[in-house]
Amino acid sequence: MDSKKLTKRILIALVAGAIVGVALTFTPESFFGPLDKYVLDPVGQIFINLIMMLVVPLVFVSIALGTAGLGDPKKLGKIGVSAVVFFLTTTAIAISVGLGLGYLIQPGASGVFDTSGADYTPEETPPMMDTLINIIPENPINAMASGEMLQIIAFAIFIGVALAFLSEKTKGIYNLFEQASEILNWLITVIMRFAPYGAFALIASAIGDAGLDAIGSMLSYMLTVIAGLLVHAFIIYSLAVWLIGRSNPITFFKVFFPAMVVGFSTSSSNAALPVAMKTAQEKLGVKKAVSSFVQPLGATINMDGTAIMQAVATVFISQVYDIPLAFTDLLIVVLIATLASVGTAGVPGVGLVMLAMVLGQIGLPVEGIALIIGIDRLLDMLRTSLNIAGDAACAYIISERGNWNEENAENG
Repeated sequence: MDSKKLTKRILIALVAGAIVGVALTFTPESFFGPLDKYVLDPVGQIFINLIMMLVVPLVFVSIALGTAGLGDPKKLGKIGVSAVVFFLTTTAIAISVGLGLGYLIQPGASGVFDTSGADYTPEETPPMMDTLINIIPENPINAMASGEMLQIIAFAIFIGVALAFLSEKTKGIYNLFEQASEILNWLITVIMRFAPYGAFALIASAIGDAGLDAIGSMLSYMLTVIAGLLVHAFIIYSLAVWLIGRSNPITFFKVFFPAMVVGFSTSSSNAALPVAMKTAQEKLGVKKAVSSFVQPLGATINMDGTAIMQAVATVFISQVYDIPLAFTDLLIVVLIATLASVGTAGVPGVGLVMLAMVLGQIGLPVEGIALIIGIDRLLDMLRTSLNIAGDAACAYIISERGNWNEENAENG
């Protein structure tokens, strides 16, 4: 099933689930209770479990491969280092923007769910120094079994660095990781075919339980994410182009806008990459060697739009379930989502897997995804436009700031 057909089916499921959910609010508990317990909740929970099933292997394999690629001494020269620093810095800023807007706008502040009988009691967060020390796992296998994401990410980075520097000696292991990545990406694609049914069940159950307030919260969440995307594009990226690239950001966006439209319509950074590179090289004057390295790299590791979604969604879900987050929790969200941006882009549905990882790590209910899964497909098009604009901005800045020729650019 292609992406457009899947998106159409998910949107239909979203609308149908919302209609059924509203209708269920007018039914007696004796009807809604059994229907939710034996039909809606099991279907929705199976979909959530399918997503959660892939979190640990996907994070480990993707980050190990991403680090191995970034750590290639032949590739990671001056251009590579500059690009990676730019992407990871803007990702961290994007998460901070999302968290800030989430607390400023408070899209889920109404607390639409009754959690009096739920088991979602947040654990007491450890001191920040303990968190930093515990990033290095004593037992990586135990970290994977218990889902300690910071430790899994740290171990994956070590493995990736080793694969990069051992190069040909570990080519077989590297190929094995690539094959594992192919398997996981295929599984995500298959699981997303079940998304319309999961979306219908989750949304119908959520609205049927919480009432019309859930719809208002969903709309508020959507507008908050859009606000975050606009702020990041027209303030963060514009300041970067103006202050670092010493160019007019209005001209930059005006020239690059056609490529952003392609990204919006395809909802895929990879699909928009040829047009984005052609526009950057021919219209913005980015050196070909810089563009050909930085923009494909950005399509792999630059997930600012997804980072904003994850940040807003985290705050939103904490608000609708009335579970306050400590400052340490917010720092963990920034750290995990930034590190997880390496090597995890490019597959439809991977954003939900990453969000499930973040929610589980700070003790929030993964079931909260129910309120955003349908809307997320709409926002994905905007996120893609933002991501490819960020890739182009990075390439443009590096090209403008350095005296590159084709040969030294290719050698880093």
